[in-house]
Amino acid sequence: MKQALVDDTEDVSLDFGNEEELAFRKAKIRHPVATFFHLFFRVSAIVTYVGCDWFSKSFVGCFVTVLLLLSFDFWSVKNVTGRLMVGLRWWNQIDEDGKSHWIFEARKVSPDMVAATEAEARVFWLGLIVCPMIWIVFFFSSLFSLKLKWLALVIAGISLQAANLYGYVLCKMGGESNISKVTASFLSQTVFQTACPSDFQKPGLEGLEIHKH
Repeated sequence: MKQALVDDTEDVSLDFGNEEELAFRKAKIRHPVATFFHLFFRVSAIVTYVGCDWFSKSFVGCFVTVLLLLSFDFWSVKNVTGRLMVGLRWWNQIDEDGKSHWIFEARKVSPDMVAATEAEARVFWLGLIVCPMIWIVFFFSSLFSLKLKWLALVIAGISLQAANLYGYVLCKMGGESNISKVTASFLSQTVFQTACPSDFQKPGLEGLEIHKH
């Protein structure tokens, strides 16, 4: 009887390391400065736009301030926060023949390095998706309220933030050019990740996997 008990339990292993790593990935922010600036410029642009009439009577001053914040946001998200928070980077280049090429980089999975945490990834994608939607709401509110002088600024906000969203969605999907297929795949993957948060990010990143389209 004792021998049977030993045989039933001898193959059982308790891997406390994986539990600690999973808890770390869920809760820890490894790049607090990058996470802060990922939201700071885009939220500041929205707040400044909404409060322009309260803070200042100068339309030109508000216009320039919001445009600068949007520009800082575009550069920081495209070149810094995406690389640090989710291991992705994209850019567009023109070759000698004048053709436009999208280039995508994604870090490869490696068990020797710690991946971006789930908290960072959630902050990154939520900020990337929600803010352009807010600018779309601003577009319709400006249009229907006949505040036409703000339309150029709102369109600039939509263009800059939608460009980053489009680039990172393509980058995450491996450079797939069919936007409808990309959108469907991305949404289904997002739903799956929400249902199974433990699979949100695979542990480890190593090197860069480059896709050119």
